[in-house]
Amino acid sequence: MSSSFRASAEALSERIKVSFEFFPPKNGDMEGQLWDSITRLAPFQPDFVSVTYGAGGSTKEPTLNTITRISRETTLAPAAHLTCVGSDKVSVDAVAREFQAVGVKHFVALRGDSPDGVGAAYKPHPQGYANGAELVAGLRNISDFEVSVSAYPERHPESPDFATDIDMLKRKVDAGATRAITQFFFDNDVYERYVERARRAGIYIPIVPGILPIHNFAQVARFSKLCGASVPDWLARRFDGLEKDAETRALVAAALAAEQVNDLVERGIDDFHFYTMNRAQLVYAICHMLGLRGDETTAVGAAA
Repeated sequence: MSSSFRASAEALSERIKVSFEFFPPKNGDMEGQLWDSITRLAPFQPDFVSVTYGAGGSTKEPTLNTITRISRETTLAPAAHLTCVGSDKVSVDAVAREFQAVGVKHFVALRGDSPDGVGAAYKPHPQGYANGAELVAGLRNISDFEVSVSAYPERHPESPDFATDIDMLKRKVDAGATRAITQFFFDNDVYERYVERARRAGIYIPIVPGILPIHNFAQVARFSKLCGASVPDWLARRFDGLEKDAETRALVAAALAAEQVNDLVERGIDDFHFYTMNRAQLVYAICHMLGLRGDETTAVGAAA
């Protein structure tokens, strides 16, 4: 490797920022897997780690417990997901203050999906926040939180067109959102066109690409249909015939995600949010291929 190439790679790795999403565990085995993943990925010094929150507060206690443990036992910055599905404003604000009390300074504010499942019609609570923009404003009324919001490169399934979708993102920004994180996508041109639409609409906050390593192609394909994310034919062909070959599937998934991220880097993107699914192996490999190297002082137990 030439010295100039090595220097270029080192400079690139210094620019790259990453963040990771986890979900709260439902049982002891899942808790072990979650903390194994946090321990494995913590040395990459993520900008933040987010923890998801179920509709109507269905995972409030597990989410709060996970964030509390992250705050106490690591040096990581936790971000709490918060939705307004099925709850009035007073209840949502109370939850936000509970998270604030354990050290949360960053929220991922989401309207959330209907309790009847993805694709079902959303009905706001009569005394609740009607949408993500109102939730952002409510959080900013409580404190000067950092607030990330969702963005949809292929538009939200409930949006009739891109103009409506971009207008909602603009409303979130005007309410005080500081960052947008996209739904996962597999075609980088789709992401780039979306960012261009947002910039033309006067939206200048960072729009961070959400990256989903594919642990199970069949599951991802099914979920993509529900949430409006397209799966290119070329992507399906990469996994064709690997249904019973987990080892090769993992290799293909890591190569695909690294290929996607490297292409985004070449387009000038240096900030990535990974949907880990509480599994560290693929995300670790991708970060390593990006040139990131772990700092073992940034680990679980470092803040204990």
